[in-house]
Amino acid sequence: MDDRQQMVELRMQMSSVCSMFALAMVMFDRIEESDILRLAISSVSALGPYHPLGSYVVDETGMRTADGDTGLVPALLDLDGAEGGLDVPGAAWVRAFPMRAVSGHTGYLVVSATREPSVDQRFLLTTLAQLTGAALVRADLHRREKAGTTELGELSTRLASTNQQLQDAVADLQQRQRIHETLTRAAAHGGGAAGIADAVHALTGLVVAVEDRFGNLLAWSGPGRPRTYPRPRPRVRDEMLAEVRRNGRAMRHRERIVAVAQPYDEVLGVLSIADPRQEAGERDVFALEHGAVVLAVELSHQRALAEADLRLRRDLVDDLINGTDGESASTRAAVIGHDLHRPHQVVVARWSPASDEALVEALRRAGSRVLGVTPLTTRRRGTAVLVVPQPDPADGRPPPWVELHDVVASLLRSTNGSIGVGRPCEDPSGLPQSYSEAMRALEVRTAAAGAGGATTFAELGIYRLLAAGDGDGEVREFVREWLGPLIDYDTANRSDLVTTLWQYYECGGNYDATARALTIHRSTLRYRLRRIRDLSGHDLGAVESRLNLHVASRAWRVLGGAGAARERTRPPGAVPGR
Repeated sequence: MDDRQQMVELRMQMSSVCSMFALAMVMFDRIEESDILRLAISSVSALGPYHPLGSYVVDETGMRTADGDTGLVPALLDLDGAEGGLDVPGAAWVRAFPMRAVSGHTGYLVVSATREPSVDQRFLLTTLAQLTGAALVRADLHRREKAGTTELGELSTRLASTNQQLQDAVADLQQRQRIHETLTRAAAHGGGAAGIADAVHALTGLVVAVEDRFGNLLAWSGPGRPRTYPRPRPRVRDEMLAEVRRNGRAMRHRERIVAVAQPYDEVLGVLSIADPRQEAGERDVFALEHGAVVLAVELSHQRALAEADLRLRRDLVDDLINGTDGESASTRAAVIGHDLHRPHQVVVARWSPASDEALVEALRRAGSRVLGVTPLTTRRRGTAVLVVPQPDPADGRPPPWVELHDVVASLLRSTNGSIGVGRPCEDPSGLPQSYSEAMRALEVRTAAAGAGGATTFAELGIYRLLAAGDGDGEVREFVREWLGPLIDYDTANRSDLVTTLWQYYECGGNYDATARALTIHRSTLRYRLRRIRDLSGHDLGAVESRLNLHVASRAWRVLGGAGAARERTRPPGAVPGR
């Protein structure tokens, strides 16, 4: 070969190297696998009389091809990354060039030719395959880096979001902890419902109201307290409470948000915040709900204390009127804040229509108002019983019993009741006697005309003898002596001569007053009085007869004669007691 031919070949090789260098630059700019393989396939023909049969890529799933014959894959796998020839029908020369890179084998570039290339030409094909492998690895690294950068960015975004959520959660927990501590401190300091209302107002900045289960205002915190608190209609109130209980959380009701204080199945109270502009947030609602929980505990505690105090007071009164040791009774009374070292007396009352509990509560309130102290109360056999300190006679005021009756009548909205008052005693051991005297005064008062009012034992005079009990034999004999014929006549004829006689004397012998009280005509009254004189044989106007007949008729009523007369004169089919 002469020098000229060598120069030509050298120029051709240099041209191929430059082309390969340029191709490498183009390949390394690509980041898509398909673009790189397409460049490699298109460059095979430029390197000589070659024909590309396809490119094969190795990945995690095995070997795959997008532009070659899949039938060559088994033979390529047998090469295991080495360069080698392949048998392809109809082709004179076929060879697989591995696309190697620093990271390892990435696949094959399969080339065919009509004759076997020279060593230099094969070197170019080998270089093309290796450049293709390096470009594929670089593109994969670029894609991985881009994906990693994207993932890192997304992770950073998620991390920032998580950090913000954690910060918000910490701030919310701190706020909830502050709410919890504030309300717990308010309850622990003994501020009651008012203290809880003030705490919720301080936490929310909204007007707070505390109501009992019926809608009565217990406490208010904030501006604009109404002079007269509106009372809801019972049906509307019950529907609202039922809806809040079904909801299980605080809920909006008109212009406020309402939560119920409900320790178990019973609603004890309602805590609400005024929110006409709907400005309350989730923390405000949390403060309201937590306040309702604290309020439920407070109201339950108050109820338990009230019930325990009432039970202790009633047990003490029962023991006092049954008879107990004075020293131990004084100690027990001191526990509930009552001083038994002062003279005390017993007051008893009956009222209609009124339940025992309503009467006891009315007497307790009336006693506190009139006497200035909270009395000890209980109930016994349809009668309300009070143990009260003796009113101070040195203050110059009249006895308070009539006023006590008036206040109870106002509270119960009924004047149809009587009060009996026993005498005061210096020591608690004397209270059973005072109770007996109070019951005697009550019985006499109940038997008297116009039973409503108050009577003390000291006012009974001769009527102290007219008490029913184990020692009433002499009284019954006295009644039979003076009224026996009248009683027998009334029993036989279903008449009311004894009642007429009693009413006549109770009205001071006044015909008109007696006739009005008995709702009979004056002529009927005259007939009855003549009949009484004939049957009894007594002059109704004589001083001694008048006194004995009046006392006997009063005793007859105290001993139950009036009840028997009412049973006798009841129309057929009437119900007793109505």
